[in-house]
Amino acid sequence: MTPSVPALPRLLVSVRDAAEAEIAAASGADLVDAKDPVRGALGALEPGIVRAIVAAVRGRAATSAVAGEPDDAETLARCVAAMAATGVDYVKVAVSPTLRAEPKTLAAAARAAPERLIAVLFAEDALRPEDPARLAAAGFIGAMIDTAGKDGRRLPDLLDAGRRDAFTAACRACGLVSGLAGSLGIEDIPVLAGRGSGEGPGYLGFRGGLCRGGRRTERLDPARVAAAVADLRALARRTAA
Repeated sequence: MTPSVPALPRLLVSVRDAAEAEIAAASGADLVDAKDPVRGALGALEPGIVRAIVAAVRGRAATSAVAGEPDDAETLARCVAAMAATGVDYVKVAVSPTLRAEPKTLAAAARAAPERLIAVLFAEDALRPEDPARLAAAGFIGAMIDTAGKDGRRLPDLLDAGRRDAFTAACRACGLVSGLAGSLGIEDIPVLAGRGSGEGPGYLGFRGGLCRGGRRTERLDPARVAAAVADLRALARRTAA
C-alpha cells in the first residue's frame, strides 16, 4: 500500500481529536495525521482517540497516527503495533540515529505495521545520506524530516535547501515517499514544494501554522487549512500550465 508520489506535495494536517479531523478532511487535506501537540514534537494520542479520528475522516482523506519517540528496540516495535491496531492507513514514528543504525530493530518495527510505517527523522539530529536506503531495506514505506524542538525555529532555519533536496532525492531513489515538516507556515509552501514532476517531497506537514494564532497547541483554524489547500492547488495549476 505504498503511497504514490505526486508531481507536487500533498498536504498533511496534524489533528488532536475527531473535531479537528472533521475540519481537516472537510477542508481538503490529503492526509489527516493524529498527534498530541501537548506531548512534544511527536506525542502519541490514546488509541481510542485515534479510532475516533479515523471514523470522523470517513475515507475522505488518508489517515496516519504518530507512535511517539521510542528510545529502544522493544518499545519501538510495541508502540508501532499499538498504533497500527487503530485502523489508520499509516503509522509515523520517530527513529533516532542510534536505532537507524540497527537493521534488525528497523525490520522488527516495520513488521509491526507492514507496508504502513513511516520514519520521522529530526532535523536537529545527524542525518546520514544512507538513512533512506536503510529504512527502505527494512520495510518502511516512507521517511519524513521534522523538527524536535518547537521553539519557533522552522525546518528551513535548521536544514538548508541542498540537504532537503538530497533527502527527498535519496527517498525517491529507493522508493520511499518523503515528507517535510517542522513549524511550517503557509508561506513555506512555494519554497518547499519543489519544481513539479515529483522532484520535491511527497508531503508537506503542518500543525502550528494552521492553528489559531499560529500556535500548535491551539485549535485548528478552518480558514488556514483551506488557504493551505488552495495554495497547493494553485501551485499545481501553475506547474501544469
